[in-house]
Amino acid sequence: MISEAAIRSLRQAVGERNCITEPEQLRTYECDGLTSFRLTPAVVVLPETTAEVVEVVKVAHAHGLPLVPRGSGTGLSGGALPVPGCVLVGLARMKRILEIDLPNGWMRVEPGVINLEVSRRLAPEGYYYAPDPSSQSVCSIGGNVAENSGGAHCLKYGFTVNHVLGARVVLADGSVVELGGPVLDTPGYDLTGALVGSEGTLGIVTEVVLRVLRKPEATRTFFATFPSTDEAGNAVSRIIAAGIVPAAIEMMDRLAIVAIKAATGVDWPDVGAALLMDVDGPLAEVEHTAQEAVRIAREAGALLVPKDEAERQTMWKGRKSAFAAVGRISPNYMVQDGVIPRSVIAPVLREIEELATRAGLRIANVFHAGDGNLHPLVLYDARIHGQEELAEKVGGEILRACIRAGGSITGEHGVGADKAPYMGELFSEDDLATMALLRCSFDPEGRMNPGKIFPTPRLCGDRPGKYTPHPLEESGEAGRG
Repeated sequence: MISEAAIRSLRQAVGERNCITEPEQLRTYECDGLTSFRLTPAVVVLPETTAEVVEVVKVAHAHGLPLVPRGSGTGLSGGALPVPGCVLVGLARMKRILEIDLPNGWMRVEPGVINLEVSRRLAPEGYYYAPDPSSQSVCSIGGNVAENSGGAHCLKYGFTVNHVLGARVVLADGSVVELGGPVLDTPGYDLTGALVGSEGTLGIVTEVVLRVLRKPEATRTFFATFPSTDEAGNAVSRIIAAGIVPAAIEMMDRLAIVAIKAATGVDWPDVGAALLMDVDGPLAEVEHTAQEAVRIAREAGALLVPKDEAERQTMWKGRKSAFAAVGRISPNYMVQDGVIPRSVIAPVLREIEELATRAGLRIANVFHAGDGNLHPLVLYDARIHGQEELAEKVGGEILRACIRAGGSITGEHGVGADKAPYMGELFSEDDLATMALLRCSFDPEGRMNPGKIFPTPRLCGDRPGKYTPHPLEESGEAGRG
């Protein structure tokens, strides 16, 4: 599906060693963290510089090949899923920290830099990078930008989009543009904001300017247990309604707690639900806020306050290990990522439990309760015929429940290939057409990560409304992505 001439040109662009064509090696790249979706790319290239990315994109442009950018491959929505005949551009070798300017609160990095490495580099100076996905020890900054990743502490500090000041991007024709920069604001349209969360459909990011923050003076953590998720969900709403903005407030249900205990050995009680909450900032503010949060939590359940920093870190290790821990109690699971208003956490969790009961499956819930970002883990056994398809169906019904509750189909994992079919249930045809116009302004031919986000990809000449084939599509000269 890809010519020898194109392969030769790609090898010249990145070197023989960084151009992968052997079938057994290509299989490494056939999926991301959403392993139920798999497709082998035609070729994988591993550029090390912006100049090499430019050459790769120019080759793809000349030969009419689709491009799929890939970071660490930890995404959970199929955002890095290859498409037929594509050039998969792996950015893991681009991992240099290029510039640090602490007086002005920013640093410039390449997309392959691991999220946690940013904070490790800054720690001796008393700074850190706020977005902290659970996969932060392995996920890359480039992937975070593509998916607008969040994390436990994004309730107070915001998502990736709130911490990206600028980016260098290679567009579909091989041109390089600079969006934003290391300043608080730039005139004109916020194209950086449009880029973050675009899932590789607008271009390939080769440098990112990140906002970095001073470490807070103090942090207090408490752990509250409840008979069920009803009481825990109500406690979250009451804490936020009291004007408290925690750095993080996480909820885990009974099944998630069982998995975490089995995997990490943390000494958590056998309860129906638990909250793990951080408050941080100046010491005086933290002490006052923590006391008020504790008072509210005590009205709803038992309370355990960590004795010291070591115990605090152990508790957060348990939470951060939750997704992997579920592998101890189920051979397979599927992670969903919906968003709901905080006020309806309890009824939506009950609806999810009913979905699990009707399907005969188990669902573990561990999520960012403060901003209503659910992460139901649908457990199944792929060895049992039909269970994987059933789990996918249940995952879709969970997304529909989130939409009915006034929420969204994704909070931080992206739409990718997994949730694209549900975009039409969340947005109107006019909404989707307007989004497509933005994409077309960056990538008129639709070759950047085609088949992602939009349920019915359109050519840039198509009119809004019900999909009708473009004349070029009917003649076989163009495809729908």
